[in-house]
Amino acid sequence: MADAPFPGDAPREGTRFPRSAGILLGLGLGGFFDGIVLHQVLQWHHLLTSAGYPPDSVANLRVNTLADGLFHASTYVFVVLGLAVLWRHARRPHPRWARGVLAATVLMGFGIFNLVEGIVDHHILGIHHVNETVPREQWILWDLGFLAWGAAMLAGGWWWLRRLRHRA
Repeated sequence: MADAPFPGDAPREGTRFPRSAGILLGLGLGGFFDGIVLHQVLQWHHLLTSAGYPPDSVANLRVNTLADGLFHASTYVFVVLGLAVLWRHARRPHPRWARGVLAATVLMGFGIFNLVEGIVDHHILGIHHVNETVPREQWILWDLGFLAWGAAMLAGGWWWLRRLRHRA
């Protein structure tokens, strides 16, 4: 078996790669991508631009900058938790983890971030939309594209992980 420490040995219970670590890292990295690329670099929106704080005054930008900072702090927590889980499991004796499992689970976490953030913030709460620089009637298209991108990452990561498990 590929995960066994020695040929013929079955892997011990709890020695598989900690998938939660990859998913937590993906959640955090997905949030960092959203905050850095969409909020700061492209400046398509801030966290609260559709919640009564459009970026049309210094006071509103201050509110949005604080909200964006709190958002980044929460994504940072996901990364720290993912690293802690990975560190804890890596320090224990274990067989070599299958190549690609970390990337597959990070991809799943990134996709989960996009789906949850997109459904909650864009559709349920309506506190911002992906691209608020385009005409308002196009916002839904960007929001749906964001959800499709998230679903594709989640499905791709899940497919990749299943493929790796079938190889083992």
